[in-house]
Amino acid sequence: MSSAIPGQAGPVLEAFAAAYGGTPDGVWQAPGRVNLIGEHTDYNEGFVLPFAIDRSSRVAVRARPDRRVRLASTYGREGVVDLGPDGITREAARGWTVYPAGVVWALRQRGIEVPGFDLVLESNVPLGSGLSSSHAIECAVAIALAELSGAQLSTEELVLLTQRAENDFVGAPTGIMDQSASLRATAGHAVFLDCRDQHAELIPFDAPAAGLTVLVVDTKVAHSHADGGYASRRAACELGAEVLGVDALRDVTSADLAEARGLLDEVTFRRVRHVVTEDERVLRTVEVLRSEGPAAIGPLLDESHASMRDDFEISCPELDLAVETASSSGAVGARMTGGGFGGSAVALVPTTAEASVRADITTAFARAGYREPEVFSVSPADGARRLL
Repeated sequence: MSSAIPGQAGPVLEAFAAAYGGTPDGVWQAPGRVNLIGEHTDYNEGFVLPFAIDRSSRVAVRARPDRRVRLASTYGREGVVDLGPDGITREAARGWTVYPAGVVWALRQRGIEVPGFDLVLESNVPLGSGLSSSHAIECAVAIALAELSGAQLSTEELVLLTQRAENDFVGAPTGIMDQSASLRATAGHAVFLDCRDQHAELIPFDAPAAGLTVLVVDTKVAHSHADGGYASRRAACELGAEVLGVDALRDVTSADLAEARGLLDEVTFRRVRHVVTEDERVLRTVEVLRSEGPAAIGPLLDESHASMRDDFEISCPELDLAVETASSSGAVGARMTGGGFGGSAVALVPTTAEASVRADITTAFARAGYREPEVFSVSPADGARRLL
């Protein structure tokens, strides 16, 4: 674990002192992520290629002598939220507090005696942007509470624990990609993850060395994985796997799609086709990164967006405009990223064209009458760790 970095830990330490007085037992940090490619493949036991970004959630935590859990944040208006001493329930948590509460619940369900604690959250991962702000919170809280509880949990166990918090407490039917990226990442690399067995490999992804910048376009169209669109896509994938007689869509190949078309209704077939072809795009992207580098993966990013727009139908006009404008302004490739129905797009842009691409996207949104997007660059960053 790294030593404290005052510029990073300072704001959350100040907020902790203001909320509770004194100092915390420690400060823990977990990053958000950009999924370079591989959307909605994780819960189909397929492949994904995310990387952690240099935007993180930080929690300052101090154990209490009782079981009371108190939560506060630097952006919350409700002050300190007291979840009480008598166990954690979904009804007691509200807003952002559902994420740390879910981690406490999952740890206690596992039989780990989590002490009461006071916590302050500070985060610069945009909320509802498709950059996994929720999992950044959960992973920061998970590594903090595991340490304070004396639990010796492996990375694999932490991944599954935070997935259980997200699925069974928060109520979002997500896979394991987001927390895997946040927990496993290393600066300058993407995480090539097999979601069937959690095998992970770090793939060099040094965009600056290739003369490229990774731009994120936050459309400001908020999304939520707990909403029905995400759940309906997952249900369609499960139906497709059942009809095709496989454990998961990971086991279907492009060669099987002609037969699948005759067995599935049109909508389910298109959902299946996206997942099957997206898995293959992830594998090709890894090969291209190894052999040719980041500048050569653009067409795969473009294909991925078209598949999400047309087959999986999880894009929206703002995301499509961001991708189209970035591409026409010089990006080597662009796609929406995250669960969809809003959130962000990611574009791989020549560094020399970054300023003009930013300006063109802002202008295009204004002309369309859309809310002004936030356009910013990100770099592959280190994963979750203790700061102080």
